[in-house]
Amino acid sequence: MNSGRIAADQIRAFVERIERLEDEKKALSDDIKDVFAEAKSNGYDVKVLRQVIRLRKQDSNERQEMEALLDLYLHALGMAPSFEDGE
Repeated sequence: MNSGRIAADQIRAFVERIERLEDEKKALSDDIKDVFAEAKSNGYDVKVLRQVIRLRKQDSNERQEMEALLDLYLHALGMAPSFEDGE
């Protein structure tokens, strides 16, 4: 019976810790939304800010590879900017 009580106490402790962390995560999420709303009210494009944040999280080599593939795909679809007209 004692080991059952210990297991129940551990389970309760884990659940309570997870619940506290979930509350903290919700608060942080709300704070992030507020910052994006502030940026938007100052005229910044939130979609672009989210993309910049995503890119900053990437490794430099990973980002360069992704940009090269994006360029390749855009060229294949005829969507890449043409520099011939400007020169």
